[in-house]
Amino acid sequence: MTTRTGAGRAPRFGVALQPTVDDRGLEPFYTDFLAGVEEELDRSGATVLLHVVHGLDDELAAYRRWARDGLVDAVVAGDLVEDDPRAAFCADLGLPLVLIGGEPGCGASVVDYDNGGAMRTAVAFLADLGHRRIGRVSGPARYAHTRARDAAFGPALAELGAQGVQAEGDYGEASGAAATRTLLQAPEPPTALVYDNDVMAVAGLAVAAELGVDVPGRLSVLAWDDSANCRLSHPPLSVVSRDVHEVGQDTARLLLRLAAGAAPEVLTTPGVRVVARGTTGPAPRA
Repeated sequence: MTTRTGAGRAPRFGVALQPTVDDRGLEPFYTDFLAGVEEELDRSGATVLLHVVHGLDDELAAYRRWARDGLVDAVVAGDLVEDDPRAAFCADLGLPLVLIGGEPGCGASVVDYDNGGAMRTAVAFLADLGHRRIGRVSGPARYAHTRARDAAFGPALAELGAQGVQAEGDYGEASGAAATRTLLQAPEPPTALVYDNDVMAVAGLAVAAELGVDVPGRLSVLAWDDSANCRLSHPPLSVVSRDVHEVGQDTARLLLRLAAGAAPEVLTTPGVRVVARGTTGPAPRA
């Protein structure tokens, strides 16, 4: 395969990620995503360069260095923020970019994911179980995917005759525990909680147990994205599930096309489904 840097070496791609809070390594989404990327690239002899950064400035500096030295053929970026500079920055460098959850039409390739639709699916699942007081522990509001879920949460509740309350976390265990404690100790606590990731949901289960709140008898818990954390928790977590490994594989194929000189494109990921396990059940009787 002929790459942007010429024949003679296999394609190579860059991913710059910030470590999660709580010093727990990569956020589980990216662990599963990168496993899918690497599995697919291995088939073509291509590789992925993972670089841990500490902020957006470090990430942009890595892109500049990679482009200057011809180290990678394209890069992948996620966790987009308002007025995110990465698409324009990489365009100026002549470095092909794949945005996870970006806006089509930004000039980069985009792996499109309907966060609003996924949130509506989550709320409808809990409402079908009879829950009318539904809480949510969100990720950081600075992220575009959080804002998309925020925008869908209230209207989905209203459409189904339910009420909601939110608390913001940072994807880490400590913030998930603190937000859960706040919500469950409210005068009218929710009967169901949706978490924006699995780490916060597992922490929430521990707080519910500490407070004597039975799951799922008095509280249903629904995590975001399936992972080993969800399947190994006690009880096993119900989840809003998308095949993150498959998304990684599809992204790798897109990267390979970009390395071969293809134009930017939008890749639409499959919809989500709810996998019910041991943490969701009918709403408790008043």
